[in-house]
Amino acid sequence: MTKKTGEFKVKFRGVRGSYPVCASNQVKYGGNTSCVEVSINGRLIVIDGGTGIINLGGDLVRDYIASGASSESRKPIEAVLLFSHSHLDHIQGFPFFKPAYIKNSNIYMYGFRPRNKDFEQVLAETIFDPIFPIELKEMSANIFINNLLETHALIIYPDKAEPEKVKLNDECEIQIPEDAILIKCSKSYAHPKDGVLNFRISCNGKSMVYASDKESYIGGDSKFTTFARNADLLIHDAQYTMEDYVSPIIPKQGYGHSTPDMAIEAAKLANVKQLILFHLDPNYNDDFLDKMEKKAKGLFNNLLMAYEGLEVDLMQTANR
Repeated sequence: MTKKTGEFKVKFRGVRGSYPVCASNQVKYGGNTSCVEVSINGRLIVIDGGTGIINLGGDLVRDYIASGASSESRKPIEAVLLFSHSHLDHIQGFPFFKPAYIKNSNIYMYGFRPRNKDFEQVLAETIFDPIFPIELKEMSANIFINNLLETHALIIYPDKAEPEKVKLNDECEIQIPEDAILIKCSKSYAHPKDGVLNFRISCNGKSMVYASDKESYIGGDSKFTTFARNADLLIHDAQYTMEDYVSPIIPKQGYGHSTPDMAIEAAKLANVKQLILFHLDPNYNDDFLDKMEKKAKGLFNNLLMAYEGLEVDLMQTANR
């Protein structure tokens, strides 16, 4: 475990919703599905395991091989994986996550229980047996899979590999060292059919909020506003234009996704410093997304459209 202080970096590995795409006019923003890499004080947190996690895994294995001449001398890969929900575009990359096949990797995974099934059971039944050559339990790494409720928080201490899961007390704030990482979650029920977890990650006096697959309410979402208040970075679902959202032919209301206008309203109500629009519709090409971003920037200055490879350093001013 590498100890490092004063680090809080966010890198986008996959930014599409619904399904991955590959076309010459969709290169700028990328075609992989949801995956965001967060590096804090030498610790790795991965949010969602869409196809974007595949390239991340390749980079981690490359660094692992370079760290020593043998498996005994190499630095083990350690990662905390947070899953907002178990729809396919958020988990489909995990079977191809190479660190999961290395014996001394330590992978701590967290997701909620949909329909009274443990998160581990959901993963095993959805993306492994019988549609994948191996079963989840046959992966070589040390994999620890846990259920996560919005009444829980995770604390990652600098000197401990495994996060500590604690129960939240509404009357008492969690007291932790400044260099420890605090992860809170809030469940949104505005995504069919089981809802979705939003995550807030805080450390070093900074915080980011991840809100993918979240549809907004008329007049705003007061629960989410409280959860995201004053965050340094908000990553918010903005899959559809308003025209597509209210289309008379195929309306998207009730699909569990937002528009840029909804994301901007959420950012303003929560007084966040920076907004990144995420979970982009696979039907939108680069030119279309450029126009969406330009229009959205007219409504919220510190805004970016997510794209693969985008990096944000919360300890410094973010630049594109």
